[in-house]
Amino acid sequence: MNDSQNHPEIAEELAEAKVKQTSWNFPIVWVVPVAAAIVAGYLVYQHVQAFGPKITIKFQDASGLKAGQTPIKYRGVPIGQVTAIELSKDQQYALVTAHLQSAAESTAREGSVFWIVRPQVGIANITGLGTVMTGPHVEMSPGAGDAKSEFIGLENSPMVAEFSGLKIILRASRLGTLKAGSPVYYRGVAVGAVDDIQLSADAASVDVHVYVKRRFAKLVRSGSRFWHVSGLDLNFGLFRGLEIKVESLESLAAGGIAFATPNDPKDTAAKNGMIFPLHDRPEKEWSEWRPKFPIPPEK
Repeated sequence: MNDSQNHPEIAEELAEAKVKQTSWNFPIVWVVPVAAAIVAGYLVYQHVQAFGPKITIKFQDASGLKAGQTPIKYRGVPIGQVTAIELSKDQQYALVTAHLQSAAESTAREGSVFWIVRPQVGIANITGLGTVMTGPHVEMSPGAGDAKSEFIGLENSPMVAEFSGLKIILRASRLGTLKAGSPVYYRGVAVGAVDDIQLSADAASVDVHVYVKRRFAKLVRSGSRFWHVSGLDLNFGLFRGLEIKVESLESLAAGGIAFATPNDPKDTAAKNGMIFPLHDRPEKEWSEWRPKFPIPPEK
């Protein structure tokens, strides 16, 4: 017999062991905030992962751009966003800082071109109309060089196909109604446009920087002649009456340039940077020139 049997009074004093189950009471009110915090953290992580390189673009005028809102686009697809805008140290430029998406990292290279798309209305076309409601955005075209983080933005939308057309300078005594974007015609067909206008180094003339699209570059030879087609050309003859000549409605409103090339096999192909005089009106013989050049199909 054991002690508890010999001494029943001891058994009564021994307390019965009880197992207490502990439960974790998590207030239901915290479920939603915790879930929201997890989702927010995941979204922040995804957002950070999507960011690629930081770049800086120097513009003369950043009007309309907004940090945290203005997108950077390529072929109409957003690939980044403007994150900060400030003046340069010399207060001559606006420095636009932007983050590109990681998928677009390869677009920030030597030769990449950036410009601001704003609405432009002309006789022949309307561009950037969508920015009236959404505000300006930064468009870009990637280069093919080494990786780069600092760029100088263009002040006007580039129109050179693949940025590899022929670039020449036309020197004029007067500007007339020409401006950036004014068309350049060959036999009435627009083959290029005015890219920029500046005073010559000695301020004695006006230098009109022109590009001709790559597929039409062979039309320009060393003997080519250029002239204004701005406004109306009126001629009155006693027997033929009044003659009115205008290259197009666009040239009537925005100015324009036309050129002709002679049938001279000694003429060499024009090179980038060549300077040609810009005449006020064409000579009669220029309209009779009929050289033949192979024109590649448009890509």
